Amino acid sequence: MTRNPGFHRKAFGGTVITALSDGYLTLPNEALLGIPPDEAKAMRDAAFAGPEPRSSVNAFLVQSAGRTVLVDTGAGNKAYPTLGRLLLSMAEAGVGPAAVDTVLLTHLHIDHWGGLTTPEGAAAFPRAELVLPAAEVAYWLDPAIQAAAHEDAKPRFAGAQAAVAPYQDRMRTFDGGQPVPGLQSVPLPGHTPGHTGYLLDDGGHRLLIWGDVMHVPDIQAARPGVGIIFDSDPAAAIASRQRALDMAVTNRLLVAGMHLHFPAFTRVTRAGDAYALVPDLWLAD
Repeated sequence: MTRNPGFHRKAFGGTVITALSDGYLTLPNEALLGIPPDEAKAMRDAAFAGPEPRSSVNAFLVQSAGRTVLVDTGAGNKAYPTLGRLLLSMAEAGVGPAAVDTVLLTHLHIDHWGGLTTPEGAAAFPRAELVLPAAEVAYWLDPAIQAAAHEDAKPRFAGAQAAVAPYQDRMRTFDGGQPVPGLQSVPLPGHTPGHTGYLLDDGGHRLLIWGDVMHVPDIQAARPGVGIIFDSDPAAAIASRQRALDMAVTNRLLVAGMHLHFPAFTRVTRAGDAYALVPDLWLAD
């Protein structure tokens, strides 16, 4: 079988959003916090989702008014062999790396910064400005915090520092507001200290790119109190997930997520005391 194209394009007023698949990763049920592994497996079985959580890894192109913004970059060649397909997905969508004006990151985890550099360590996006939440830079690029981190965590700091290094002369941070025109930052800390989502509102067409609000949607929509081992502050991550879900329901937002099942666009509804995800309808428009 040939590979299916790894992109899905939608129009929002005068803005075009393209979901890009970087691939997927498989997690053990034990990676989930706040739910017994057997119960997690049973929930996934009931959803016909397989015995272990499979988490899509996605990025998004935002194109408007002659500007091309890439939100996150996937894992590049830095992680699992099932990842690193972003540039191929972009090519299938007809967009080359040199067309990207801005790379906007939700946070500095490897499956979001991994595609910033080539295998040789050069900038993969030769013309792009790199834009980051200030709290992420203050954490991951601080030598003192790295030195005090657990030994197992120190390579994550080193990797993030190496990834942003080729962009040092064209890197900018933000603390609230609109980091790029048309995208309002939405602080969602907990997964990492500066984890941030982005809200697009183009003539009333609204989309929330919520980053890593959830990694295993088959479980975390129905059980938003379930976290994941990658959360730096599990309690804060749960609070941010609850806030993002409430925001999506209350404002009837379309949501895009870095770990929602590709093509990664969904609506959110209430289901008793929890939530349910309703995948966005595919329309031939």
